[in-house]
Amino acid sequence: MNSEINVKFEIDKTTVRLLVILAALIAISVIGSHSVVAQEVAETISINTRVVFMDALVKDKRTGVPIADLTPENFEIYDNGTPRPVSYFTREGQARKPLALVLILDLRDDGAGRFLKRPEILKAMADELAKLSPEDEVAILAMDLNGEDEKRVWLTEFTRDHRQIVAALDRAPQFVDVAPEDADAKAAQMNKTQNNTSDADHTSSLTIGSEGGSDPSEKDAAKESAKDSSGPGAATPKSDENVEVEVIKGKNGGVVTRTTRADGSVGVKRVNKNGEVTLELGDVYDMAAAVRDTTRKSQKERPNSQTAIIWVSDGIAPIFFEDRDATEELVLRSNVIFNSLTTELRTLFKLLMPIGKPLAGKFGVSIYGSAKRLAQQSGGEAVKVKRTKDYAAGLSKIIGNLTARYSLGFTLAESEKDDGQLHKLEVKVKAADAKGKTRKLEVSSRRGYYMSETGARELKDSTAAKTQ
Repeated sequence: MNSEINVKFEIDKTTVRLLVILAALIAISVIGSHSVVAQEVAETISINTRVVFMDALVKDKRTGVPIADLTPENFEIYDNGTPRPVSYFTREGQARKPLALVLILDLRDDGAGRFLKRPEILKAMADELAKLSPEDEVAILAMDLNGEDEKRVWLTEFTRDHRQIVAALDRAPQFVDVAPEDADAKAAQMNKTQNNTSDADHTSSLTIGSEGGSDPSEKDAAKESAKDSSGPGAATPKSDENVEVEVIKGKNGGVVTRTTRADGSVGVKRVNKNGEVTLELGDVYDMAAAVRDTTRKSQKERPNSQTAIIWVSDGIAPIFFEDRDATEELVLRSNVIFNSLTTELRTLFKLLMPIGKPLAGKFGVSIYGSAKRLAQQSGGEAVKVKRTKDYAAGLSKIIGNLTARYSLGFTLAESEKDDGQLHKLEVKVKAADAKGKTRKLEVSSRRGYYMSETGARELKDSTAAKTQ
């Protein structure tokens, strides 16, 4: 009797073990199948859903006051003239990205620098920046220092600390209306503090004319030089070594070659469609370089913020037409909102402008107006300032309009190929007032996009050597 009981017990015990193992196998099989299905769904979404986002500022045309009560039905988006349904929408201030705001100060002592050295103007700007939301950040870049070397200095990195912003603005006068050697010494010291090298001693050069054609081997040699400096075990480049070479081909056949050195200075040469050198600049730091540096910095350090540039100058910013187009493309690709705060021109420059602009144009150079153009193309603001209070009002207008935007988006169809081409964008708004009459509205938004942010056709044939 006892033996039968023992046998039955052993059989039951074995059965239980088998059932446990079988249940475990079934559970593993079910979980695995769910995992595969989940992965397949996730992959389908990431591959097939492509969205073009943009911000739109809508203002009353008469008063200039932003309009805050619009709905998706009020908006129409046109992509190369074709209507696009609005599939993503948030109202003014709702879930907006924090700002990565960069002030670029052109400190030429015969330009905006003569205003940016005044304590009352700097205080007015600092007071306005103090009104930013706590999540927004500010960085300040100074350029066109009053020295033989046109270096650039980051007066402050991205920060939310208002004390740092005030201190950075207070440093600006150090580089205006001072002896060149003092400006260069201050720039070098500040760059060393920020772990940058700024000890180059170049001599600026300007060559105008058509002395000989462009040598194709020159381009290849420049690329090889850049390539060699970035290989395994390569030493940190000296301040006068090339770290990047960009070749920009314009629509009219002109070619601009930009050679960037380790200290940030740039050599620029333009060759016309006949292969003749029309203009060559040595050791400059121009608008194109500043926008490139700013865009790269913000994308690397603040990828989840909305990059916005405020260019503070007197409007004079010599730049090749090819360079300007490439800068415009960079701004649109990166969804950067460019704004300008333009000070008064010197009387002499006002008198020379009617002669200077056409003359510069013959050599493929725009000397005035590029900042306003970039602002228009990117959906930003171009504000002119004259009196001290205008600086606060101008900054207030720019910042207010950056934060009072609607976020819009439309979905690209699966059949649409990434062509890498510029697609023109137009945003229209139709809305009625309380009496049922059509409002007169003004809309600002970026005027184009490139379908593919990665892998698209590159306008620039660029070879870059990254320093370690």
